Amino acid sequence: QVQLVESGGGLVQPGGSLRLSCAASRSISGIFVMGWYRQAPAKERESVAHISTGGTVNYANSVKGRFTIARDNDKNTVYLQMNSLKPEGPAVYYCNAFGTTGWDSGRNYWGQGTQVTVSS
Repeated sequence: QVQLVESGGGLVQPGGSLRLSCAASRSISGIFVMGWYRQAPAKERESVAHISTGGTVNYANSVKGRFTIARDNDKNTVYLQMNSLKPEGPAVYYCNAFGTTGWDSGRNYWGQGTQVTVSS
């Protein structure tokens, strides 16, 4: 098991920035692909960004050029820097850890989510 705790959400004006953090309860280095997802009311959860164990990143088309995902394996933490935020209404951002090796292989872990609202 690994527990994930997100932080950094809140209310921000359009065009503003937020940085989300996701702290894992144990080492993520070499084990977990880390990702961020979001879910708006009455919509399905969607992938926002992922970072592999080796640092390869990929983004949803809707956030490319505006969001940056990064991981600090020494701190067991993954970040999502969100810039130029658009007024898309409230959404809950979830941190995800997908195991790639050992006992964790194929296992998905989720945080409890942090709400982000972009509104003037």
